[in-house]
Amino acid sequence: MNVFISADIEGTCGINAWPETERSTPQDYVPYQKQMTREVAACCEGILAGDKTAQILVKDAHDSARNLDPAALPESARVLRGWAGDPLSMMSGLDAGDFGAALFTGYHAWASSGGNPLSHTMNLRNEYILLNGVKMSEFMMNALTAGYYGVPVVFLSGDKALCDFAAEWIPGITTVPVNEGRGGSTLSMHPDAAVRAIREGAKKALKNAKKCQVPMPDFFEMTVRFRDHKMAYSKSFYPGASLEDEKNVVFSSDDWFEMLRFSHFVISD
Repeated sequence: MNVFISADIEGTCGINAWPETERSTPQDYVPYQKQMTREVAACCEGILAGDKTAQILVKDAHDSARNLDPAALPESARVLRGWAGDPLSMMSGLDAGDFGAALFTGYHAWASSGGNPLSHTMNLRNEYILLNGVKMSEFMMNALTAGYYGVPVVFLSGDKALCDFAAEWIPGITTVPVNEGRGGSTLSMHPDAAVRAIREGAKKALKNAKKCQVPMPDFFEMTVRFRDHKMAYSKSFYPGASLEDEKNVVFSSDDWFEMLRFSHFVISD
């Protein structure tokens, strides 16, 4: 089986503050860069424990996309670092192979959620993003991309708020909530316990792939609520988009790739 992993950092065990996510502040960042790598390695190990012949592609999907230490991962894992510049973004590479499952590590709650002190969706320029009336997380966006290519989403690790959402949306998914946001604080399990739980969860998750198809709507409407009315005005000139009010830009399509194209030019950094 070909398996795809998308790895973020704001849902990594114990993380709490922005400097812990940024290469420019190495004293804060390096411990969580290492934990991010440990969690991805554990996910790979769990996959291989369930299928020794699995071929794994890992997308480093945070910020510079140069966070993971490839040498710390199993040899059967390939790592896609940096940004190609295509609309798949955090799922880049998924369209290049016949994948039997997609897994997500280190993911976080959606913009405006209290479930993570670092909650956001794609960047900090928006207050929130609605997709068909639901506040959209990066997980939701990227899971729909997996669904677009017919790839089951079998596993998620991150904060409890996101894991609770995922379990309701994709009932067969295996989740490992490693953190719980409480205002500006983070309550987390021990990092070693998180690594063990992710390893066991990933092993279990592959067995449930047939139960983890992403529910794909027939029609998509996205509303981006920008913090700055000037940014909203500028982005409203994307073809087919409209300015709903001073801060809301709306776009709709029955094709998810067109939604990704809109996101690529209007939301993504």
